[in-house]
Amino acid sequence: MTTETIQRKLTGTVVSTKMDKTLVVRVERTVIHSKYQKRYVQSRKYHVHDENNAYQVGETVTFLQCRPYSKTKCWRVLAKKA
Repeated sequence: MTTETIQRKLTGTVVSTKMDKTLVVRVERTVIHSKYQKRYVQSRKYHVHDENNAYQVGETVTFLQCRPYSKTKCWRVLAKKA
């Protein structure tokens, strides 16, 4: 029996690069209200590990769930979205 881990992959916009080796990335998703059927946008911020400090504010990046790097950081950046 093989145990495969399912890793979540998300895409978002870099909001902050003020911490060393850490990005704050905002992920937005569209939700439909159950009663009124109105579409609205919800967002959430993730702390993402960036080993080389290679990304800047405003860039769109893809990141992957991984082992915990710290109390709030359990994601690592994969690549810049073209």
